[in-house]
Amino acid sequence: MNQKSLTKLEFPKIIEMLTDHASSPGGASFCRRIKPMTDLNKIITAQEQTAAAFTRIVKKGIPSFSSCYAVSDSLKRLEIGSALSAPELLRIGKLLQTTARIKSYGRHENADDQADCLDVYFEQLAPLTPLSAEIDRCILGEDEISDDASSKLKQIRRSINGMNDKIHSTMTGLLNGSMRTYLQDAIITMRGDRYCLPVKAEYRSQVNGLIHDQSATGSTLFIEPMAVVKLNNDLKELYAQEQEEIQVILARLSVDAAEYIEEIRLNYKALVELDFIFAKGALALDMNASRPVFNTEGRIRIREGRHPLLDRKKVVPISLTLGDTFDLLVITGPNTGGKTVSLKTVGLFTLMGQAGLHIPALDRSELAVFNQVYADIGDEQSIEQSLSTFSSHMTNVVSFLNHVDENSLVLFDELGAGTDPTEGAALAIAILSHLHNRGIRTMATTHYSELKVFALSTPGVENACCEFDVETLSPTYHLLIGIPGKSNAFAISEKLGLPDYIIQDAKTHLTEEDESFEDLLTDLEQSRKTIEKEREEVASYRREMERLKSELKNQQEKLDTQRDRIIREANARATDIVQEAKDFADETMKNFRKFGKASISASEMEKERERIRKQLSKTENKNRLEKKKPSKAYKASDFHLGDSVKVLSMNLTGTVNSLPDAKGNLFVQMGILRSQVNISDLELIEEPLTVTAKQMRRTSSGKMKMGKSMHVSPEINLLGKTVDEAVAELDKYLDDAYIAHLSPVRIVHGKGTGALRNGIHQYLRRQKHIKSFRLGAFGEGDAGVTIVEFK
Repeated sequence: MNQKSLTKLEFPKIIEMLTDHASSPGGASFCRRIKPMTDLNKIITAQEQTAAAFTRIVKKGIPSFSSCYAVSDSLKRLEIGSALSAPELLRIGKLLQTTARIKSYGRHENADDQADCLDVYFEQLAPLTPLSAEIDRCILGEDEISDDASSKLKQIRRSINGMNDKIHSTMTGLLNGSMRTYLQDAIITMRGDRYCLPVKAEYRSQVNGLIHDQSATGSTLFIEPMAVVKLNNDLKELYAQEQEEIQVILARLSVDAAEYIEEIRLNYKALVELDFIFAKGALALDMNASRPVFNTEGRIRIREGRHPLLDRKKVVPISLTLGDTFDLLVITGPNTGGKTVSLKTVGLFTLMGQAGLHIPALDRSELAVFNQVYADIGDEQSIEQSLSTFSSHMTNVVSFLNHVDENSLVLFDELGAGTDPTEGAALAIAILSHLHNRGIRTMATTHYSELKVFALSTPGVENACCEFDVETLSPTYHLLIGIPGKSNAFAISEKLGLPDYIIQDAKTHLTEEDESFEDLLTDLEQSRKTIEKEREEVASYRREMERLKSELKNQQEKLDTQRDRIIREANARATDIVQEAKDFADETMKNFRKFGKASISASEMEKERERIRKQLSKTENKNRLEKKKPSKAYKASDFHLGDSVKVLSMNLTGTVNSLPDAKGNLFVQMGILRSQVNISDLELIEEPLTVTAKQMRRTSSGKMKMGKSMHVSPEINLLGKTVDEAVAELDKYLDDAYIAHLSPVRIVHGKGTGALRNGIHQYLRRQKHIKSFRLGAFGEGDAGVTIVEFK
């Protein structure tokens, strides 16, 4: 890749961010060497590795490779038979401990976990637990060997401790004895590795011993008493034995490590590669990035991409396409409007994607594989080289044109700027036409109106602009494809306080064609905003229609279920009644035959006939309900929409859903059942009924008798209420809605501070008859409404 373009597009800053996520020196070195690749297979492999690391980080967290020390030099010494020092062996031990921890991290905890491309790295790891445990047992620190490293070392150190105690005891006796008056201070000191006493110089002849040092003034001599000379010699000999035994221990550990040179080398190699891969995954998580889809057709489709070096809370995402229906994109608009950022975003995304990094954009964003990315961005004027702004840009353009091919991406910032506008625009059109004719993917930013016209009139070339709000004098940073932008120089100048007469004079210098073109751009912008607003309204209406359609479908399904149940019960009941009637008829015929043969009195026959008549009457009463009459005669004008009524023939209450027709028929909504009833079968209810324990009791047949009025609203408004007031009212409403089989229902609580919403949600979580609840979607009230569904 062109190194100059990498710098222009700030790819080195991405490398720095990546390196910060590596936890080992080896992994950081891998990060610093990362470069965009041009082999599609290698790019896909790198992207798969990043995606696998990202998934594992989300599930298990970020693994640490901080103890992954470079041990290549130590392994070379082992290969030639040298013994390693304690720090070298300790680093090998830490490396093996890290190997064991990372291998454990790489295991799939659940049987249904899918294998990924990182499994091959984890399988290469060999923890060498016995060697690691032995090093850990013997070496406590870089300068500390454990007493338990060998029995001989333990014995020597025991002897050293005993000898130290003996020397201190002897020296203490001298301090507290006859030599006390000869001493400068009553202390025991060390000179070299010998125990000494600080003796006053004038008493040198009074103390029998060896002089090892004297003070700066010469008033104090540090003398080793003859009584401890032999003890000090014995102690020094023990220290020498200790060092010899330590070397033996280190040599033994080195021999043990030499048996696994290749395994240790492979462990280090796999760990640093895993550190590099997980650094890419951690960077993707930090950027909230996604894996791009690559193609070889030169097609770029970025979905709400955010420049990774800008503040994610402030950056405005851009959506952009290139290489599909057009291969040249001309971006126009005012200064500081986001043109250069859009240019850099496309170039940097391309470099990041080809380097195996995820990009901060929505998933299913597409990138093409380019062999080279050429970027002419910024001002490179040089006094030393006598290069003006125009000259520096042209130098870059000439270099690009000498090397560019069909597999290149070219990015121009302010092409043709820095010279006469007429000539600069003509030159820019010629350069862009040359690249367009060769089918090279190109993006260019400009202020020239001639380039806007060129893009409008040339097939395969498209305009784009960065939106600017003239009212607030600030850019919105939205990139709009298909619309040329305005520089808005007059509007900006007017907002900044430039006198109106100057602006009007400036407008007189514009040609009629220029003015008409700017007016056309203004009309296009207004039309675009109107269309976008109407599109949002249409989308909102469509969502509302879908919701109503879904609710209607659910209501129809409930009605169909209710109807089928009623028909089944009626058929079963009719069958029972018919069968009972047949049984009575059979019994009657049998009795008449018996009466015909036997001599039975007329009184007995009358009694039997009366019994059968009563039984038939009882059966008939089962088959029909006693028709009740209303308490008074009603006229059609007595009924209004929403009136509470009782359907006498069905013994159910409901709400008037339509006005009576000429025949006195109207529709009554009884819960989920809507039925046509005549006014002669209705009775007005003065007050709404409430459900009581008696009205909710179960009959012997197991059916529920409902006395509850089924005119519950599908929505409750709790705006302006306190949490306690709202919960009390909501509790009663949910009971009514649940009994009336209303689901879902809407709770309007508003946004406000969120206290009322949180209180309502806490109450809903405790209700067992509630299946689920959620905040309203766009078009349903957003966060000011909660939608509740019953079980």
